[in-house]
Amino acid sequence: MFRVSAALVALAAVVAVGATLRVPQPRTAFAAEIASLSEPGGYFDTDNLISNERSYLQVLPELDRLRVHGGAYVGVGPDQNFSYIAHVRPSLAFILDIRRDNLLLHLLFKALFEQAHTRIEYLALLFGRPIPADLNAWRDVPISRLADYIKRSAIEPKSVEELRVRLDRVVKGFAVPLTAEDLGTIDRFHRRFIDRGLALQFQSAGRPPQSNYPTYEELLLETDGSGRQANYLATEEAFQFVKSLQEHDRIIPVTGDLSGPSALIGIGRTMAARLETLSVFYASNVEFYLERERSYPQFVTNLGRLPHTNRSVIIRSVFNRGVGGGGSLSVVQPVEELLSQVPHQAR
Repeated sequence: MFRVSAALVALAAVVAVGATLRVPQPRTAFAAEIASLSEPGGYFDTDNLISNERSYLQVLPELDRLRVHGGAYVGVGPDQNFSYIAHVRPSLAFILDIRRDNLLLHLLFKALFEQAHTRIEYLALLFGRPIPADLNAWRDVPISRLADYIKRSAIEPKSVEELRVRLDRVVKGFAVPLTAEDLGTIDRFHRRFIDRGLALQFQSAGRPPQSNYPTYEELLLETDGSGRQANYLATEEAFQFVKSLQEHDRIIPVTGDLSGPSALIGIGRTMAARLETLSVFYASNVEFYLERERSYPQFVTNLGRLPHTNRSVIIRSVFNRGVGGGGSLSVVQPVEELLSQVPHQAR
């Protein structure tokens, strides 16, 4: 169970957030927060437009068992974060990644959320397909029908060009300083979604493609450990929750290293200032790379500086370690257990 004091703090934070969400923050504040928290970007040899973790939803029943809910969420990578966010329902989320390209990708996602009123609109805009005429008829349909619509809809080149102009205008409205190269990267990412459609897969540079990596469609239709379809686009209600956080600038993309000198520490200070405690830290398989670079103890130190409780957890993915077919295995561990097990730097 949460410590009593932590529970009261979290409850107060949820109440406060419920009140403040009625009035969106100015977008200049959103951009300023990104700038204040971000570190210089680093290199990683993948585009990471989508996840390669087929197992990403398997941990949801364990989160329910541990009663992980609300608080603040921190995660790495692309839109698998939205599925965790939709399930845990945090008041605030930070997407922290060493690649500046990940920040640019999340600005694209944010623009799509702003332009889409429903999940079928979101998928249609993401993949450059026509938006259906009767949107209300799509609100409660299974996610498989949405996928079928995207697959059978043809790309209209003129509409795609108009969409790209419109989304660039929306992205610029977020007030994040962007170069022409940044806007070109966002355009290139979006056109990859459009060109590849639901067959899009995770791609690495300098490494051969892996046939076992899931497609976007497979991730979309994936189930959790209890057999439920639980992607953030599986229900209209889940999509609307994530959209509401995006609209109120409560999903903040940050460039930084998990073991870096300031980004994760700054996120911890922001959480403390907002009376938030950590609910979920989604690390994907980044810990493997931190161990290889001998910076893992510093990450554990940084993690320990996040306001947390005995109900805070870390979600990680493990690849090619006894996992059938070379796929992924997703696991949950209490943060306090990790902090007690791993030697780390003096705080």
